[in-house]
Amino acid sequence: MTSPTVRRRRLSAELRRRRVQAGLTLNDVAEELEWSPAKLGHIETGIRKWPSVMEISALLRLYGVTGGQREAILTLVRESRLRPWWTEYEDVLSSAYVGNEAGAVSIQSYAGILVPDLLQTPDYTAALARSLGRDGRAAERMVAAHLKRQEILDSGSLVRYHAVVEEDALQRVSADLGLLRAQASRIVELATQSERVTVQLLPTSAGPHAGLAGPFSILEFEEDEADLAYVEATQGGGIIEAEESVRSCRRVWQDLTRIAASSQATVGILRRMALLT
Repeated sequence: MTSPTVRRRRLSAELRRRRVQAGLTLNDVAEELEWSPAKLGHIETGIRKWPSVMEISALLRLYGVTGGQREAILTLVRESRLRPWWTEYEDVLSSAYVGNEAGAVSIQSYAGILVPDLLQTPDYTAALARSLGRDGRAAERMVAAHLKRQEILDSGSLVRYHAVVEEDALQRVSADLGLLRAQASRIVELATQSERVTVQLLPTSAGPHAGLAGPFSILEFEEDEADLAYVEATQGGGIIEAEESVRSCRRVWQDLTRIAASSQATVGILRRMALLT
């Protein structure tokens, strides 16, 4: 079963489609069910996280959805209400992003001056946590959350993971040669032993580029789900759904992959970095 977050978004889209198919407006439905238009709008946009089976059943009766189609939608409701593992780590990660990450079939990731989360070693994650001012317990939880997320590289729905890694992201830990070697070796291991993983190194010599606007990821899904982008920010990132905004992120991604070293050259560079520094 895919991520409850993805199920929730799929449910919202299906309910909008069924309402339009029934020829009803938000106000029509709200008046009939004695709901506020805002309540229905929140259900259809996913702002309200946990619509009940009873509420959705009332909508389906109004829309004339019966039989197997009704049961399939109610199954989506039940699955969207499940409590996934990442809700236990909301103090150290973005559950909105991770919920979508867990259901993606393809992820393209650029993390700026950091090594992307799914490629980090535990020691790198711990060092990052400390740099963010997290105490020992919070740092441990951040490491645990990252390790749990990294399981999708070996299982789950993810088919393709492609990361562009800044050379500066590794050089920033060069004061700790053991950490630098371990992190470079980990990326080599993933890039050479997993068919799902592609890594390109973006050399410092490439100079200023479009990615300097900030870290982002592009997520693709199965079953004709629309692509999403996630843009990082100091006070927490945001999910981007607007098609033109996602296309804008994709244009930046294409620029980055064009100027970055090839995956084969990247492995060679990282091997030398791990061995010779």
